[in-house]
Amino acid sequence: MRTDAVLLERPGSLSIAPVDLIPPAAGDVVVDVEVSGVSTGTERLLWSGEMPPFPGLGYPLVPGYEAVGRVVVSDDEDTLVGGRVFVPGASCYRDVRGLFGASAARLVVPARRAVPVGNLGAEEATLLALAATAQHALAGGAPPDLVVGHGALGRLLARLTIAAGAPAPTVWEREPSRRGGSLGYPVIDAADDGRRDYRSVYDVSGDASLVDALVQRLAPGGEVVLAGFYKDRVSFAFPPAFMREARFRTAAEWKPADMAAVQGHLAAGRLSLDGLVTHRSPASAAEAAYRAAFGDAGCLKMILDWSATR
Repeated sequence: MRTDAVLLERPGSLSIAPVDLIPPAAGDVVVDVEVSGVSTGTERLLWSGEMPPFPGLGYPLVPGYEAVGRVVVSDDEDTLVGGRVFVPGASCYRDVRGLFGASAARLVVPARRAVPVGNLGAEEATLLALAATAQHALAGGAPPDLVVGHGALGRLLARLTIAAGAPAPTVWEREPSRRGGSLGYPVIDAADDGRRDYRSVYDVSGDASLVDALVQRLAPGGEVVLAGFYKDRVSFAFPPAFMREARFRTAAEWKPADMAAVQGHLAAGRLSLDGLVTHRSPASAAEAAYRAAFGDAGCLKMILDWSATR
């Protein structure tokens, strides 16, 4: 079995290339991918070569953890052939690494990793991993009253906070072109915000240099949640954190319960995924699409269309 895949041969060198697949074993399904998403967090770091040491890291690799497609082979009675599923990554390649391995025209994955998406469209469904990541951060503590960053993940954090019935958070965004598109919450520049009593600050900027400034905005006993992915060492000055008895929390990979919670919000109409997919490209133009995803401030989510590659 072979498929076309996004192949990062080394930092800065990306192409669509044929790769060999490991044939399916018992309990696996084969998925023909319709669309996949480009992550502006982890995939940007893989592209630039700035990814910190990470299990499985090495080149050449197939990136991606946001694929949606149709099941074409299944021996699992709960995963029907023809059903649309979300795939959060794959390690089905013979001679290249899969980190995280979902950006390909065809995938072989354990049936338990193929998440049925119901009536969601293919493009909307690519956002499920981001939404579940936001939900995982929220599930670990108090909801945010400040979110730092109004990219796709920051927007999902704000929307999920409101969906859960909590007060709308304030969102900081330094890039003027990204301050639009809010749904029931204010988006402002940090320079225009005089508050210094935030109880719960969620940072999704990926900028480790902001931590000291965020501590300065905390109420006593407040918490900074590191919900982005950071290439630089995260550190902070101790005296201001000591004076506020600040707490710090990291939020890692989503769990099945987070995905279920997101799907529940979507089914009940409490959560919208509208306006988050801003750019689309045929998979054959992946190199230009990745450059746009990482270089265009107006790009919240880039989608690759695999329909013409099989």
